[in-house]
Amino acid sequence: MKKTEMLKKNYEFKKVLTKGKFLSKEKIGIVVLKNNKNINFLGIAVSTKNGKSFLRNKAKRLIRESYKILEKRLIQGNSIVILLKKNVDIKNLKFKEVFYEMEELFKDAKIIKKEDVL
Repeated sequence: MKKTEMLKKNYEFKKVLTKGKFLSKEKIGIVVLKNNKNINFLGIAVSTKNGKSFLRNKAKRLIRESYKILEKRLIQGNSIVILLKKNVDIKNLKFKEVFYEMEELFKDAKIIKKEDVL
């Protein structure tokens, strides 16, 4: 069974964005809301001010891939909306930057499991 479902409806995004906890770094912001279910919900929002559709889709692919790697380390029961800031140049956006920022934001939000210390 998948650990994450996507947020698709406008009212689902609005609920998370209005009631959730907002955290931000240089290029990415996240909003996290507890959902009292045993599954995570993910929404990705990239503004049309970031560029044309092929650039926005590239940014969403980078965010989705970063999330997929981090997904197994996340605590279940959260609705997460990931926002790309408007001033980000997507042409020069690297996977590494997105991955490390998302990891830091998830740690700050305390939704990432503690690693087992050897």
